[in-house]
Amino acid sequence: MAGAFGAHGLRQIVSPRGLEVFQTGVTYQIYHALALLAVAVLAGFGLARRWLIASAVLFVVGILLFSGSLYGLVLMDLTVLGPVTPVGGLCFMAGWVCLIIAAFKRIPESG
Repeated sequence: MAGAFGAHGLRQIVSPRGLEVFQTGVTYQIYHALALLAVAVLAGFGLARRWLIASAVLFVVGILLFSGSLYGLVLMDLTVLGPVTPVGGLCFMAGWVCLIIAAFKRIPESG
C-alpha cells in the first residue's frame, strides 16, 4: 500500500527527489518484512533461537527507524529525522549478522 500511495498519491504533492526517498523507505520495508517472514520460517529448523529473536527485533527496529524516518522526512518535512535513518540502517545490518550467526549456531538435536 505504501508503494502505491507513493506512486499515485504523492506524485502531485512532493518533488521527484521526495518520491525517490519515499520509494527507498518502501523498498527497505518490504525487503525486511520478507526477512522477518524468513526468520519465522527458520525458527522451525532448529536455529539458535536467541539469535533469531535478536535478528527479528533488529529488523523491526530498523524498519521503524530507517523507513519511518524517510516517510517522516517526505510526508511531514521533519528534517530532524535525518540522523535517525543511518541508525535504522545499522539495525538492518546487525539483524543480518544475527541471522547469519543463527544459521551457524544450530540447536543440537536431542535423542
